[in-house]
Amino acid sequence: MKQVTFLIADGVLKPSCLFNAIEVFEKANEFLEQTTGESYFEIRLTGTNLQQRLANGLFSLQVAPLAAIDKAGIIILPSFTEQDDYAIGKNRAALDWVISQFNGGAEVASLCTGTFLLAATGLLNGKPCATHWKAAAYFQRLFPELELHTNKILTDQQGVYTAGGALSSVNLALYIVEKYCGREAALYCARMLQIDIDRNSQSPFIMFEGLKDHKDNVIRNIQEFIEQHIGDRITVDQLAVHCSMDRINFTRRFKKATQLSPADYIQRVKVEGAKRLFESTGQQINEVMYKVGYIDIKAFRQLFKKIVGMTPGDYRNKFNKVA
Repeated sequence: MKQVTFLIADGVLKPSCLFNAIEVFEKANEFLEQTTGESYFEIRLTGTNLQQRLANGLFSLQVAPLAAIDKAGIIILPSFTEQDDYAIGKNRAALDWVISQFNGGAEVASLCTGTFLLAATGLLNGKPCATHWKAAAYFQRLFPELELHTNKILTDQQGVYTAGGALSSVNLALYIVEKYCGREAALYCARMLQIDIDRNSQSPFIMFEGLKDHKDNVIRNIQEFIEQHIGDRITVDQLAVHCSMDRINFTRRFKKATQLSPADYIQRVKVEGAKRLFESTGQQINEVMYKVGYIDIKAFRQLFKKIVGMTPGDYRNKFNKVA
């Protein structure tokens, strides 16, 4: 039997992230009991605060003390709502316990902004990681040395897992179920809970906000200019002239403020514009391509797939809201 230990650390938890993941493991046990007569996952809750408040404030959880857990198996760190340090400062003792368990052979996983806690343990050093795309800029400020992938649903390296946006927690739970119990068990969970089992990127769900969380007003104005001229064929040289700078200094300053080169920023804005047109209109791929300033269908398809993780046609078929 595999122990799955949710670390209910001190802070305000997001209940959906926690309970959705638990339900996946419960459905896996349901399938295994039906097919083999035995469950596989033993689910436990532990923490330093034995009565833990949830984000909705309507109820709390009672958990076992850390000392009561001998072998944690897989430790899962759910998501928090605090946006100062995502509960890192309150949980030093719990994080030391995670490190000790990992060194003793346990695996460790984080869900959504639980990646902040996992990063604070040092176990993500040298490993790729994911978190909710909306918390990415703050994560990179706190942990600039870590390899954050905002487009990934989950990561797995050397016994350390991370999941992206809140509902990505179920995809990580499914991944663990498939890893230990096989594809058939995971498919049963996905079917019962109506989960897209092969979802592997959160790019289609990123609402591009322009990375404007900086103090450079000149660059912020350029960002807004790009977004307001999404259908134009904008060049980096034009933008540099627009703010009276040479190309090299402009590119360096733009990247310092936004973490993207001007060319990458232009591409991402245009792709985001295309995504929204695919979602809300019945326009064909060529029509959308022209509206966001591209004329080469092959180049547009390649760029779209590189950034979003699926072709324009697949994206339109999956997310179009027009009947």
